Amino acid sequence: MPDPEAEAGAGRQRVLGLAGWSGSGKTTLVTAMIPLLAARGHSVSTLKHAHHRFDIDRPGKDSFRHREAGAQQVLVSSAARWALITEHRGAPEPDSATLLAKMEPVDLVIVEGFKREAHDKLEVFRPSLGKPALWPEDPHVVAVASDTALPDCPRPVLPLNDAGAVANFVIRHCGLASGETLTWPS
Repeated sequence: MPDPEAEAGAGRQRVLGLAGWSGSGKTTLVTAMIPLLAARGHSVSTLKHAHHRFDIDRPGKDSFRHREAGAQQVLVSSAARWALITEHRGAPEPDSATLLAKMEPVDLVIVEGFKREAHDKLEVFRPSLGKPALWPEDPHVVAVASDTALPDCPRPVLPLNDAGAVANFVIRHCGLASGETLTWPS
């Protein structure tokens, strides 16, 4: 059942996480589902957790130089897009709820990563990776997308390689208008 805190209304966003171990196919599934959801008229944003240090600008660029000089935030804008870079400068990493509050309203935010946080999640699970499933220990896993049958899993098991089937589950679970069935070209 949808998390009341993640439901739309009163400015709240629908949120569903995709969680799983590195190499399980989370990004592939997200990038396959977004165009399906957008084609149905749903606005979708993503929140991606990175386990490593990353930069969205390059050394030598003005924004990089501003940040390296000590700016707490750098906002870069052009006719095509804008990006706000915030440095933690020793402060703890914010949780997903804090980051979600900074995003503009859309129909659905897909959170990739943040697998230990308490929002509804669809687990992307490949037994061939040799990593343990999250669903036995995480009550926030509402379904599992896998490349193999999981007869012991008490949650819905979706075909990992069928983004349309997964997107249909997301639409139902998140309470988005469903209309016709989504399909993904083979």
